[in-house]
Amino acid sequence: MRRQQEKEVVSNDVRARAELWAKGRLFEDFHEGQRFDHHWGRTILESDTMLFSTLTLSFNPLYFNRSYAVAHGHPDIVVNPQLVFNVVLGLTVEDCSEIGGPFLGVFDLDYHRPVYPGITLRARSETIETRLSASNPANGIVTWKTEGVDDAGERIVSFRRSNLVARRFPEGAE
Repeated sequence: MRRQQEKEVVSNDVRARAELWAKGRLFEDFHEGQRFDHHWGRTILESDTMLFSTLTLSFNPLYFNRSYAVAHGHPDIVVNPQLVFNVVLGLTVEDCSEIGGPFLGVFDLDYHRPVYPGITLRARSETIETRLSASNPANGIVTWKTEGVDDAGERIVSFRRSNLVARRFPEGAE
């Protein structure tokens, strides 16, 4: 019994000492021309594209049949392009939209070349527009141009995306 009480005291003590770290950026933290080289990157494995294609019912044989892909001029199975997009978008979240706010859409999505298993995707973004929301003065709208690149910096995918982002000091917000 005493040992259980000691565990509870230690557990509660750790939480009492924990510090909350603010995450994400507010509208005022963005400005046009601001660039982000998003960290980490993500290596896409054959199993990633197989599982993603199966779970999303993407039954294009290029994504899971090596013989078919090779017969159609590819050196290996092709990584599902939707997975490529999702990974690149995900890499941008910490810098661009971690604080939350509604996702307003993706525009001008362009795939520049096929991707094969073993590639490491990286992402970079530029803030291309910031404006106050006319219908919701507690927020602004931020738009970024994002590129997914390989380790050599060769562009693989590009797109624009927008989010509604909370303002730090929402004047006139109700």
